[in-house]
Amino acid sequence: MNPNQSPAQGGVPITEDAVRRLAAQTVGPVLLPGDEGYDVECASYNLAIPQQPALVVGAANAADVRAAIRFATEQGLPVAVLATGHSALPSAGALLITTRRMDGVTIDAEARSARIEAGVRWQQVVDAAAEHGLAPLNGAAPSVGAVGYTLGGGLSPIGRAFGFAADHVHSIELVTADGELRTVTATSEPELFWALRGGKGNFGVVTALEFGLFPVSRIYGGGLFFPGEQAAEVLKAWGRWTAGVPDELTSSVALLQLPPAPEVPEPLRGRLVAHIRIAYVGPAEEGERLVAPLRAIAPTLVDSVVEMPYVAVGSIHADPPTPIPFVDRSALLREFTPELIDTIIAAAGPGAGSPLTVLEIRHLGGALDRRPEPPNAIDLGDATFTFYAVAIGGPDQAESFQGYLTRLLHAIGPWSTDRRFVNFLGAGDATSEGVAAAYSPEAYQRLLAVKRSYDPTNVFRVNHNITPA
Repeated sequence: MNPNQSPAQGGVPITEDAVRRLAAQTVGPVLLPGDEGYDVECASYNLAIPQQPALVVGAANAADVRAAIRFATEQGLPVAVLATGHSALPSAGALLITTRRMDGVTIDAEARSARIEAGVRWQQVVDAAAEHGLAPLNGAAPSVGAVGYTLGGGLSPIGRAFGFAADHVHSIELVTADGELRTVTATSEPELFWALRGGKGNFGVVTALEFGLFPVSRIYGGGLFFPGEQAAEVLKAWGRWTAGVPDELTSSVALLQLPPAPEVPEPLRGRLVAHIRIAYVGPAEEGERLVAPLRAIAPTLVDSVVEMPYVAVGSIHADPPTPIPFVDRSALLREFTPELIDTIIAAAGPGAGSPLTVLEIRHLGGALDRRPEPPNAIDLGDATFTFYAVAIGGPDQAESFQGYLTRLLHAIGPWSTDRRFVNFLGAGDATSEGVAAAYSPEAYQRLLAVKRSYDPTNVFRVNHNITPA
């Protein structure tokens, strides 16, 4: 299309000359709607939220990010960022910066640390760290972008042993709304450093992170799959079992409605199952002893819990690696009681007609309850479990899915803390009330103050926005 026809904020056109000047300053591509490569550049993991920005810059380095942000402020455009798009929001009318070309990973084995660039996915870090007998606090899905996950807290399959990923960040390289590249640490800019670790993309575009690694090369982990008809029994037994496990054992349980697809193991294909996920940082013999009560619940359809190299950690949750259309919502739970489980089973268990593909409960506690030094904006209050629900389907189903999820969250309200976890905020939480629910009142006011200092005009607002006004 003609660049003169691409509207910027407020309907002001992005001129051909302006786009040409920006392209001359960047190594990566600069594309408008209709340009060859635009759709591929804007591709996101969540197909239910298509990305249709006014302009997309495929950043190849930090200099490209600086040029893009300066162009956006000159043109009056909001800035959106896309690494993998697992938690993307609509970017219509924005300048979208994609970071997938920024994929450098450097491991310092002696310091037990990693430096990663903005577009790195977790499996890259897992593989690189494993060469030195180390492991990061990666996400359950290895295809997730490491930077966005970490800025939202980062709840790892081994999180109860070591805490949140955000707790172990050493430094952050960031381009702020003024177009300046900063190296932010606990001593250089302590308030910004605090806010970035939990405040996600509200304060700039992160171009690189440095964070700690852990001496973990093998774990005892995998999944126990039970028939959906036994879901209530499985959830109640798992809930009782979590009360006595050590910090080194992180687990979750999920109701999965699996498709009748050939890639799904035959015993699970096309049916509702209850899936207990296990990751134990310790000897396999002790892990087997700890998991024995779960194996005794009932005969399993599949039992994949074994000693494994940490590089295979993604197999525990086995999230879909390729893009899918989905709608998701979440909550934090004060407790996981038999009465709550009965409510969940009534809404999403056998015969309920639920549209959900996944309903997951994760066990918190352990190191996740210990406040890091220096502190960050992540604080789950008195939550002991997370609640996360996903419905897979196209944009035409999004409204009905959101309606169902809203009713489900209302149904579990008596057991909810009325708070949210930043990493699990969905598109339905992209309101001022939804974002504020991810923080304590004191932390939210502190985040507002940092936002006013570093992004007073709210350039970075295509996100779960902390609005400075």
